[in-house]
Amino acid sequence: MEPLVNQDNGKTVGIVSYLTFIGWLIAYFGMHQSNKTSLGSYQLRQTLLLHIISTGLWILMTFVFGAMFFVGGFWALYYLYRLLELALFVLWIIGLIGAINAEEKPIPLIGKMAQGMFAGI
Repeated sequence: MEPLVNQDNGKTVGIVSYLTFIGWLIAYFGMHQSNKTSLGSYQLRQTLLLHIISTGLWILMTFVFGAMFFVGGFWALYYLYRLLELALFVLWIIGLIGAINAEEKPIPLIGKMAQGMFAGI
């Protein structure tokens, strides 16, 4: 009987990579390195860019919110940030559904860019 890992087509790697950035690291180093698949690579590239954008937005807004709190206009910026978070969440859901269905379907707006930027994964 062969190990279950050899029967995986990359679907598990894709799903785990969507959980958190720690999940991405586990999927890449713990699962993908020993069993590289086209689907796993595809999903890892997409989630990496999604995690980078999300983290970058959080870091940027942390500094901007600090400045805006003292200057004014805090609430308008807060609602814009929440709208961007909602958009990222929708992209995350679309990507996760694609990973669950084992599809190589790009996430809207960022999927094709991710495939080009991280072609080495």
